[in-house]
Amino acid sequence: MNIRPAVDAELRAVAAIYGHHVVHGLGTFEEEPPTVEEIARRIAAVRGLGLPYLVAEESHVVVGFAYAAPFRPRAAYRYTVEDSVYVAPSTIGRGIGKALLGEIIAVCEAMGMRQMIAVIGDSANAASIGLHRSLGFEAAGVCRAVGFKMGGWVDTVWMQRPLNAGDSSKPEGRGLHIGGG
Repeated sequence: MNIRPAVDAELRAVAAIYGHHVVHGLGTFEEEPPTVEEIARRIAAVRGLGLPYLVAEESHVVVGFAYAAPFRPRAAYRYTVEDSVYVAPSTIGRGIGKALLGEIIAVCEAMGMRQMIAVIGDSANAASIGLHRSLGFEAAGVCRAVGFKMGGWVDTVWMQRPLNAGDSSKPEGRGLHIGGG
């Protein structure tokens, strides 16, 4: 398996993997798969902030992707990112998500980020909760019945992992250049 930055030639593969999870799962609260053009816009927005958007490939086939995005748009959140990880349905359980998320963590630590948040769709999503726990995330809370998808109410599970020194010291550098207010 090779993990590396996503390239434009892989937009359709990323859209297909994500689209499957949109249509068939509760890990994302989107209900309509975004277009390839929308995926391109999202990747460009992540890259524009200097954040990682990575793919995992096996035999030249994209089998998963992960990225870090700003946690919230206010400037005070500039040292906190939120992760997202999705793998092709045929490859779930093979460690691809763990490898991707591990690399996202490493890149964000190298950038000087201090906290990583996971907002996991569905409190019954044992695979994602377990993945995050295996990489040092701890439970931060559950928001009950905040989404309605596939005919039922869905929770979100919040998990958090300190990066670098976490909150034990003041951060160095400027952090992400995100909104004001």
